[in-house]
Amino acid sequence: FPQDPRQQLDAAVEAVFRSWSGDRAVLYRRQERIPNDLGTAVNIQTMVFGNMSDDSGTGVCFTRDPSTGDVGVYGDFLMNAQGEDVVAGIRNARPLHELEGESPAAYRQLLDNMSALEAHYHDLCDIEFTIERGTLWMLQTRVGKRTAEAAFRIAGQLIDEGVITEEEALTRVNGAQLSQLMFPRFDASATSALLTRGVAASPGAAVGKIVFSSIAAKEWADRGEDVILVRTETNPDDLVGMIASKGILTSRGGKTSHAAVVARGMGTTCVCGADELVIDSTHKTITIRGRAGENLKEGDLISIDGGTGQVFRGAVPVMPSAIVEYFEGNIDPEAPETSDTVKAVHRIMTIADKVRRLRVRANADTPEDAARAVRFGAEGIGLCRTEHMFLGDRRELVERLILAETDETRVAALEALRPLQRQDFQEIFAAMGERPVTVRLIDPPLHEFLPNIVEMATKVAIAEERGTATDADRTMLKAIERLHESNPMFGLRGVRLGIVTKGLFEMQVRAILEAFQLARKSGSVGTAEIMVPLIDTYQELELVRTQALKIAREKGELVGPGENVMIGTMMELPRACLTAGQIAESADFFSFGTNDLTQTTWGFSRDDVEGSFFSTYLEKGIFPASPFETIDRDGVGRLVRIAAWEGRETKPDLKLGICGEHGGDPESVHFFHKVGLDYVSCSPFRVPVARLEAGRAAVMNR
Repeated sequence: FPQDPRQQLDAAVEAVFRSWSGDRAVLYRRQERIPNDLGTAVNIQTMVFGNMSDDSGTGVCFTRDPSTGDVGVYGDFLMNAQGEDVVAGIRNARPLHELEGESPAAYRQLLDNMSALEAHYHDLCDIEFTIERGTLWMLQTRVGKRTAEAAFRIAGQLIDEGVITEEEALTRVNGAQLSQLMFPRFDASATSALLTRGVAASPGAAVGKIVFSSIAAKEWADRGEDVILVRTETNPDDLVGMIASKGILTSRGGKTSHAAVVARGMGTTCVCGADELVIDSTHKTITIRGRAGENLKEGDLISIDGGTGQVFRGAVPVMPSAIVEYFEGNIDPEAPETSDTVKAVHRIMTIADKVRRLRVRANADTPEDAARAVRFGAEGIGLCRTEHMFLGDRRELVERLILAETDETRVAALEALRPLQRQDFQEIFAAMGERPVTVRLIDPPLHEFLPNIVEMATKVAIAEERGTATDADRTMLKAIERLHESNPMFGLRGVRLGIVTKGLFEMQVRAILEAFQLARKSGSVGTAEIMVPLIDTYQELELVRTQALKIAREKGELVGPGENVMIGTMMELPRACLTAGQIAESADFFSFGTNDLTQTTWGFSRDDVEGSFFSTYLEKGIFPASPFETIDRDGVGRLVRIAAWEGRETKPDLKLGICGEHGGDPESVHFFHKVGLDYVSCSPFRVPVARLEAGRAAVMNR
């Protein structure tokens, strides 16, 4: 070890810079989506020591409770100790208010400094301090990590205190935090075996199997197990296992320990300082002090409640989140007995809805999904997939359509399907009331509605051998062989299927318009938007539009922008996006199907690649995040931008939306706002997240 102080300092500086490329740093950046090329910095400062004497000490504090958002004195300290002793959980720290009895002058000065720092940063501050021989030294501060519950409550508090505006409050919360609040919680009425109680470090209800190491947590989670990482205390080397776990349980540490801070930042349930637990990581067992015979071993199920600090043996039943109940309309946010968290979420959602430009729709295929979407705040349906209506008992009718050898048989099969489709659409239009409904014409290849080719071929071969083969089975096998494709994703589907299969799209259009007119008679006057899938060229859309317009005129419907019926297309192929100006001439709207657009742009099938090389690509930094979770702005996003611009160059009033699951991803919503889309559409459960992020995008992009 070098004895020259300058050499020591240079080596320390270099070590910090090198840490940017360490395994933990790379993993953390991937988790938090921090760019790899951002870089880090080194601060050099004089050291002070909290372990010099009994009137020395060190601690970490927060200007508000980072778990609940409550105003007050929160933090931990230790006398005659260094900061590492507090944050590593090596010793159980003391609550901050007890510092007044140990060092009154330093305590009063610390409270003054905490008030000054929060007033300056206009937010919850996370502060580290040291007392050296009675003198208080402030080491560092930062805007503190907090739980989702605390984030919403603190945002509301700061509005009431006049510290921030309503719009600024939207920058203090995010969609990921709202998602966390929508997770289930433990049923308080359930009879469960309480093992112990620790510090409630990060809220949530987590059930899983005990594992004692970060490596085991990753291995078990990779094979589909829900795990709880149990450690005496965690350290930075445990990050991989902490990410993989449903919850974290430690026997040492408090609200400012490594486990607590990291878990809160990730939104993971955490209980710390459960000091009755004796954790033997070597032999993979847990015993409880003073209670013989209550041993636990690796693989045993436990449940931890990060809101109360309780630890239970076995799996505790869970209940719906109060926030979900609020969105469902079962909780009145104005009622006196309603929790502060629900009131805070309601307040923030009201602000977001007031300022956002992007409308939010839902992807829904059934009346039940449509009704739930409305309860969650959806302003329409952005994608109703008609192929889901051909399953179950109706599959037989589709088989008849495919096997039809004459026009009469084919028309009969289509006419049998039409009233069923009409009933489905009528119920969905009724559920949505005056809101717009976008119905996508059938998209997947027809062979998906037939038996598996290998199974059918085997069945016929065995029957032929036994002399029991039937003409029906042989006809079915011929149909399957005729429709079989090596790569059906790029085959006879979408608009191609509608053009080739005479009468199929016409039947669906009739069913949609008939249902729309029936719903209108009952008082619902919304908008029926008929969406043609998998367009490559404007000629395809023009063919289908011409047929649809003829049917609409027969039924007395006007078609186009501002009318009750619109005909548009799903933009999900690169060529369509690059020729959007031409396609717009035949379209009343574009809806970007970013799931398929991502697959066709990148040239891979989602179902095949996510389980093969995606993890390697993420580890090596080729993907900052899965392009199926967050929009690939440079590639897929650029196609969306080009199509949006060229489409509106041709038709300024062209309605633009997105109906892939990217519509519920927070980062993607901000991109769609910037591009100028009119709405995003996502699954019903993600509608509140999209509403919040649309409001945040409006504020943050001004």
